[in-house]
This record gives sequence, C-alpha cells and structure tokens, in this order.
Amino acid sequence: MVTNESDTFDIGGELTVNRLGFGAMRITGDDVIGEPDDAENARRVLERAVELGVDFIDTADSYGPGVSERLIGEALDTEREDLVIATKGGLLRNTDADWLPHGDPDYLRNAQLCSRDRLRMDPIDLYQFHRPDPDTPFEESVHTLAELKDEGLVRHVGLSNVSVDQLDRAREIVEIATVQNQYNIANREDEAVLEACEDAGIGFIPWYPLAAGELDDVEGIEEIAQRHDATPYQIALAWLLGHSDVTLPIPGTSSIEHLEQNVAASAIDLSDDELARLS
Repeated sequence: MVTNESDTFDIGGELTVNRLGFGAMRITGDDVIGEPDDAENARRVLERAVELGVDFIDTADSYGPGVSERLIGEALDTEREDLVIATKGGLLRNTDADWLPHGDPDYLRNAQLCSRDRLRMDPIDLYQFHRPDPDTPFEESVHTLAELKDEGLVRHVGLSNVSVDQLDRAREIVEIATVQNQYNIANREDEAVLEACEDAGIGFIPWYPLAAGELDDVEGIEEIAQRHDATPYQIALAWLLGHSDVTLPIPGTSSIEHLEQNVAASAIDLSDDELARLS
C-alpha cells in the first residue's frame, strides 16, 4: 500500500508535517489559467493526497488565479489540525499567462483576504511572499506580512524566490518559517539559500522538484533508479529528501497515478554512496 513515509519537519517550530508535500499548481487549466478540464478529478487528487498521508499542501492565489485555492477549499477540511495549507501572494496574472510581481502592501492585504475566503480557513497556516517586486521596496512587502501575522490573520510567514541577502533582511523584520525557491537534483543554483535555511532551521520548499526534462544529465540516476525499481523522477524526489533535513518537496500533478508514484518515492532509502554519486 502506498503511503507517505517521509520523516517530519516542524514549520515555524510548531506545525509538524510529513516532509513530502503536494504542490497544487497543476490542478488548474492550461498555462495555470482558469478551470481544469475535469474539476472533479482535481478534487479527487487532493482528497487522495491526504489519504496517502500528505499533510502539507502548497498553493498560491496566482494559480488560476484563485482556482487552485478554491478547489482546495471545496475538497478538503482546511481547518483540521493535522493538515497544513500554505499559499502565496504577490503575483498578478493576465490572459497572456504572464506572472507579474506586485508587492504593494495594500494589494498583499487584499490578496490575503481573498485567499482566506477561497481556502475557507482563518487564519492561514503559512502565507508566503511569492516574489520580490522591483517597484516596491522589499522591506515594505515583508513588513506587511509581519503585520498580518501580528494581527492573527496568518500563523507563519514565508518567502519565495529570494536570495540569501533578502532572507537575512526579512529575518530582521519577522520570523521566517520557510523559503520556497527553484531547486532540484539538476539545478542547484540556490544551494547557498538552502544552506542558510539549514543554519537557521528554516524549511526549504524546492519548487520544480522533479526537474522534468532535465534529468538526462544527472550522472548515475538511471542506474540508481533501476537498482531501486523506481523511475528517475522518484529518485529525484528521494534525493531531495536525503540531501537535507529541511527540504519539503512539493511535487504537483493532476493525475492520481502520478501522485501515488510521487508519494511512493518517500519510501526509497538512498545509500550514502548513492547520495554522494548523485550530488
């Protein structure tokens, strides 16, 4: 039977989750715009994830926009104590499927209210600033999230797509529970950010964890996958879990079959030699 066998991490020192989570970007329409072709299937994927022991789900108001959050609110009991929902604010969308940074404090306050309504939760467990906005001072955006936490509207604050310097500056304003940056077995450009999170006990959420289309250049991954009767994508997830104790991979999918394959990766125990070879 497939079940989430990853070990746990305490987000913000108090929200204990299994480290292998679920990213809910792919339950929307094409280009992450609009409704999925089969909304009922999307709800079943979410329900199945929780059945398999996934208790950390990550989304954003820009996924749809609004669609992913709404489907989560419809499919799940988002206020149950054993389920942690994270969302993000700070990106605008349009019909060209652009991702436009918008970190204005008033906008973030409004976006948080909308997210809370769609997710049907009060407060939001983890609210993340989706991307620094070159037109808004970074500290102003972070101060807004700190105020939301002080007001009890969000429990914990996270960042996404930030540098080590931006993380340090944000930590002078508010306790940062997580950082979500692009990172995977084939792309480790943000290793320094991961190391900063390790030093501070901050959760590191690697987006694009499966490195789809980029695994061919990872030496040894095919051989190791065959050894474990697994796919290279499962090995990529197992590597993320084994590489650092603070990583919280969030593979996303709109398929129950792929979901189960991803969760099964949590049971793969890579040896030290295998981790070293892949690294």
